[in-house]
Formats: sequence, C-alpha cells, structure tokens
Amino acid sequence: MEIIRFRNVSKAYILEDWVIHQLDFSIEKGEFVTLIGPSGCGKTTMLKMINGLIPFDRGDILINGQSIREWDMIRLRRQIGYVIQQIALFPHMTIEKNISYVLDLLKVERETQRKRSEELIDLVGLERSYLKRYPRELSGGQKQRVGVARALAADPEIVLMDEPFGAVDDITRKILQKEMKQLHKMLEKTIVFVTHDIEEAIHLGTKMVLMDQGEIVQAGTKEEMVFSPNNEFTKRFLESKGFNAYLGQLTIKEVCTLVKQKKVSDEIIETIDGDASVLEGIRRLIEKGVKHLNVIGNNGIIGRFSLEDIKEKIKKGE
Repeated sequence: MEIIRFRNVSKAYILEDWVIHQLDFSIEKGEFVTLIGPSGCGKTTMLKMINGLIPFDRGDILINGQSIREWDMIRLRRQIGYVIQQIALFPHMTIEKNISYVLDLLKVERETQRKRSEELIDLVGLERSYLKRYPRELSGGQKQRVGVARALAADPEIVLMDEPFGAVDDITRKILQKEMKQLHKMLEKTIVFVTHDIEEAIHLGTKMVLMDQGEIVQAGTKEEMVFSPNNEFTKRFLESKGFNAYLGQLTIKEVCTLVKQKKVSDEIIETIDGDASVLEGIRRLIEKGVKHLNVIGNNGIIGRFSLEDIKEKIKKGE
C-alpha cells in the first residue's frame, strides 16, 4: 500500500534552476528506503518536502492518499518522526522530557508519557536510569538513541532520518545501524533514510534510491542496484564498493547449501558461524586454503558454504 507519493514534483531555489526535477516516485508502507547520491543531488530536499519543511513548486506530494497541501502542517509533522545528524536534544530537559516532548505538545497524560518514555528507552537499548539524566551526560551514540526514541514517541507511521549516524565513530555507527535494522523489523515503520555511505544504504535499505542532479537515476533492491545497474552512472557510483558492501551485509546462512546432520562430510573440518558475513566467509576460505566450510547454527552444523553458493545466489538474482 502506497504511503508516500511524489507526482512530478519539482523544486527550485532560483527560477528554473531545479534542485528537484519532475520527481515521480512512490514509497510503500513498511519499506526502509535509503536515499543515496553525490552531495547536492537533492536527497535532503526530497526528505524535507515529505513533512513540509521545504515547499515544492510544481507537482504534488500525497501522504496516505491526501495531498500535503490539504494537511494541517503542525498535525502532519507531529505524525512523522524526524531524526537528524545533530540530534539537538533540549539541554535543559531530562532525557525523559526530551523523549516525551511531542506527547506533551499533544497533551497526553503525564503517566502515559512516563510509561511511553520507559518503553522507548528499553526499545533503543538504554537503561531506564538514563531517563533522569541530561543530554550533556550522554555520549554521541547514546544521544542518537534518544533521538530515535523521541522520533518514535507519538507512534508515527513514517520516520524520516537525515544522515543520523554521520557524526559518531565507526564502531558506534555499526552498532546503531544493526539496532535500527532490528527496530524496523520489529516495528514495521516506513523509514526514509538519507545517507552518503553506500555500505550503510545497502545494509539498511529494503529499497535503494540513487539520485543525481535532482532526479532519480535508479531505484530498486540492493541486488538490482549492485548486479543489474540500468545506466552507466549507477554502475560507476556503486562499482566495487557496492559489491563488497553487499557481500558484507549478506550472511552465510542466507546463501549456504543446507544439509541434514547425518549427511555432513567429515572431510570438511573448517567451520564458520552462519551469522557471519559472506565477505568474512570468503576471507576464511582464502585464509584456510579450502573450498568448503561447515556452517554452524544454533543446533550444530546446518550447511556447507563455498564460492559456488554465492555464484548461485547472484545467478538467481535473489
């Protein structure tokens, strides 16, 4: 079901100098859409037009089938979660007050606000004791978690995220990416996520949208984008980094040949965890100088992994 629809939308800050040009695109309910492209291609402008922070000049944007022009902007923005890189928590408010800020604006009862804040702090993986702290007492990664919690407070259908993990270190970023992916699977929100990082876009998105000069160059699944680029720009933009990123987010258990325990060959002595990435599996094959690895799951050996398994998956276009 369509939740966001762009109908030939154009935007110019200077007359006829289009930042967004004839954008015709839809986002389905529950999708995790990652927007990528070079700097200045229109990613953030597209994101901000969804909740009316930036007006458009031509065309129309529909949210749940209703033109954005017909929405009350305050009501619309309160129903759309928004997370940015510089999370901008209110420094004079406790974390609890920061999380429940929108609920307070909506005049939700205090006890309900408190319970919702506790639910959300649990959801983003922080101790409830953090609710009594202030933003200055938190690390960058912890602030980002609070920002996500605040965006989810009013239980929005749509969450917009503008490079939310760009200001944290690489280790924290990977942890936040993993948690965000789990949250999406758990809550089934529609997420539109701007990033300049190809690996992040591939790891998180159920759909990727590549933009250039205000237009969508190609949109599709990560498999379509990496293995079936329909133009030279997509091919050049992703190149080997896209392929490596794809293998880095794909798990061994997703591609291995499943076997029954009694049919496992004793000749294969090297093993790898089924939750490890395919890229790690390739490294292990090379490191050990073997053609196959036994794949370990919760109940012992679940399959065998080889380069042929990867080829088969790519050939099928899965």
